[in-house]
Amino acid sequence: MNNTTILNATRFILLVFFQVTIFNNIHFWGIVTPYPYILFILLYPLNTNKHLAIIFSFMLGLILDLFNNSGGVHATACITLALFRENLLKMAFGYSYEFHMMRITDKFSSELVTYIVLGVLIHHTILFSLEVFNFSFILQILLQIITSSFFTILLILLIIGLIKSTRK
Repeated sequence: MNNTTILNATRFILLVFFQVTIFNNIHFWGIVTPYPYILFILLYPLNTNKHLAIIFSFMLGLILDLFNNSGGVHATACITLALFRENLLKMAFGYSYEFHMMRITDKFSSELVTYIVLGVLIHHTILFSLEVFNFSFILQILLQIITSSFFTILLILLIIGLIKSTRK
């Protein structure tokens, strides 16, 4: 096992643990629930097998579905994010991604923020749309997507900042 495998396994376990024990119990105003566990999908190494990324994303979502009794909405949202991940990377980082000249967490940049915002919005749109699954509640769905996305993005940027500060 190399360092990347150990780092990814540790990241997977810690994000699931904190999501299940802490973040699933946060419900600000009854609509805002942060989901920083998707950081695993967003930070998955760039030069690894894409099929493995999809399988691990499915496992991540499935574990959260088991703990939340949510019937597969997390697994669906995670797989969707994993499928869009490469296109998001190309769109946000451009040539840097095409030629593998970057690491996602190298520095805070507009590209990193764009990548995270779009990833979180895709994940949360799928998650809340499937969770409610009724267009009569479109305003509630939009409010949940916007507020939970905002809070999740803040948490993800904070976690990335903490990761970066420990590396220095």
